Order: sequence, then structure tokens, then C-alpha cells
Amino acid sequence: MLICPVCSAKLIKNERTYICEKSHSFDTAKEGYVNLLSGKHKAGELIGDNRDMARARRTFLEKGYYDFLADELCKYINQNDKLLDISCGEGYYTDYMRRKTGADVSGFDISKEMIRLAAKKYKEVSFFVANIARIPVESRSIDVAVQICAPFSEKEFARILKKDGMLLSVVPGKRHLWGLKEILYENPYENNEDTTEYECLEKADSITVSTKVTLTGQEEIMSLFAMTPYYYKTSEKDRQKLENLQTLTTELEFVIRKFVISE
Repeated sequence: MLICPVCSAKLIKNERTYICEKSHSFDTAKEGYVNLLSGKHKAGELIGDNRDMARARRTFLEKGYYDFLADELCKYINQNDKLLDISCGEGYYTDYMRRKTGADVSGFDISKEMIRLAAKKYKEVSFFVANIARIPVESRSIDVAVQICAPFSEKEFARILKKDGMLLSVVPGKRHLWGLKEILYENPYENNEDTTEYECLEKADSITVSTKVTLTGQEEIMSLFAMTPYYYKTSEKDRQKLENLQTLTTELEFVIRKFVISE
């Protein structure tokens, strides 16, 4: 299903190289992934999360705290589906969905560090580095696309979906990480609901899933903090509020929105 990021021709894998009919070629890294960023989009790889962020994300997700979300997503996926995990990070959800559903699963992210970590561990999944602004995937080739708390690229998402395909878009719920916010900020705020309407995609369904968890120890607490947007936006003074914390109870809440191609 991969296409050349230079000319959009179909890519064919030849041993450890992907090549198109115009001889543009892309080597597979030793971990098994292929980097399909090129030209002006190649600079995007510098934007992605670094190695420490990737490892913090994996450390937290492997504790299983977000499995309730992954289990809900799997309810929409069939064994015969071709699934693409958009902005898949270090691959935890990607491989989880593969194991639970048996679907043909691929994942990509703009961060080479995330994809390197994913490909090194999850050998049964096809991973590649790419930008959502120009996804190197054939048009009308994907049954289910999953996008978890990542940027939204309406036209590209609609292009890659089969006519009867679906996009599962996950955004934080109003009370997501409320317990963390209460510690960090004097005046915590609820997340705004995304009410954007799209031309190419139509929202067919929306459900909210939530739970409450208690984290124990600095490693778990700081791993959660490091994988949130607050890690970049919080002042050093407010960060220090977490340094000696040994337990943290917080809500986890997500909204899963199902989109289909507009008629």
C-alpha cells in the first residue's frame, strides 16, 4: 500500500529496499522500518519526540493504564481489515490492536525515535516514518485508520480510506488527567470538546470512555507527565510540585469519534 513520497508511484519492496518505477529508492533501517520523509517534509523529523520522550511513553503505556481505550478501539476492527495507525508513537497501541484483532496493521509517525523504538520491539507490524500532511499510502486502501490524540489532516485521512472505511479519531475528554492538573495548576481547566465539522469526513458516532487510576512512585508519575502536552507548557516552578509526589489519583477520559467519508 506504500507509495513513493517523491512521485506517488507504488513502492515495491526488494530485499531491504523500497523502490518505485522511477527508481526513487528508500532503504529499510536495521530495525525494520523505512523512512519516507523527503524534500521539504523531511525537516519534519526534527519536530518529533526525542528518545527520552519515546521511552517515557513506552514505560507508562506498558503499565496497562490506557488499555481500556485500546480495548474499546478494537471493538470497531475486524480480522480482515487493513488498519493504519496514524502518528502511532512507539507502537504500543499499534501492536495491541494487531494482537487483539488479527488485522493487517501498519503504523507511522514523524518521529524517527518513536518509529525506531516501535520497529525494534514489534516485529509483526510494518512501521514507517512519514508526515500526515502527505501520507505515502495509496488512495482508497485503508479499511480503518486510527488517530489517537494527534494532529488532524482531513483531506489526507479521507483520501486513504476505502469508500466504506472509517476513521477512529481519539481526543481527550473534558476531565482527562484532571487529578494531574489539580496538582500542577492553581486553576485547572476542563478540555474543550472539538466540534469542528469537515467537508470530506462525516461524524457517524461518538462515545466517551473513562476510568480513574492511582499511580505509585515517581517513575510512573513522571512518565505520565512526560507524555502529555503539559510537559512542554508547564513552568519549572509548577513542575516541582510533582518531584516529591509518590501517589497520584487522576481521571483518564477519552472521546472516540467515528468518521466516514462524506457522500
